[in-house]
Amino acid sequence: MDPNQRELVQKIARGICADDEGFSRISTVVKHDTGGDWNGIGANVFGDPDHGPFAWVLSAHHLTLRCDGDSETDTAFGGPMYYGHIIDGRSPENVFNFQTQSVRKLFDALSDSQRNLALVPGNSGELAPSIQLRPENKIPGLVAADLSADQHALVKSVMRDLLSPFRHEDAEEAMRILGRTGGLDHLRVAFYKDHRQKDDHEWAFWRIEGPGFVWNYRILPHVHCYVNIGVNHNA
Repeated sequence: MDPNQRELVQKIARGICADDEGFSRISTVVKHDTGGDWNGIGANVFGDPDHGPFAWVLSAHHLTLRCDGDSETDTAFGGPMYYGHIIDGRSPENVFNFQTQSVRKLFDALSDSQRNLALVPGNSGELAPSIQLRPENKIPGLVAADLSADQHALVKSVMRDLLSPFRHEDAEEAMRILGRTGGLDHLRVAFYKDHRQKDDHEWAFWRIEGPGFVWNYRILPHVHCYVNIGVNHNA
């Protein structure tokens, strides 16, 4: 890309973020993880924005972000997306650490019996299970409907923190789809411990999932997060 094209890509990237803070987080990943700063990213347009459905996709190391002008129906963000940061997810230096802290508050608020339901054997991994939408009876973890009012409020806080870096229109669409597919009460929260992990940490992965919602987040050894939100017409 020439300098003018890079500047345009940065403007579009800012446009799909909620605010300057969200764009700063994305820019930090680009600068810190890509190596070539904004010279090392890719941007592609699929389809024709003037004459039909389209998608604009930004890709870089630890980033796959989308904008589709609502071309993709019943799907948030125009399709699955991915973000991460190469720094340990527990570190305050990680730009998504605030999301880890938000989920930590929820975990800390659980009773022992609730943690037994939320701590799932195995490893959520990044491909197994995948982030394909699946029926509610196939989803492990603690059901949000079984939480107390205070704990339920923490789930709402987690949702706000997950969506906060991204454009308000996309966050609102994600919440509308969540409402259409059962709402917060039909979400399940699961925590997984990585087999490489030392005993002084309870979990290295967490996953919030419902019939139309997957947010699969790896904290250790650094952040990888895969997101898929949409209406599963095959369910």
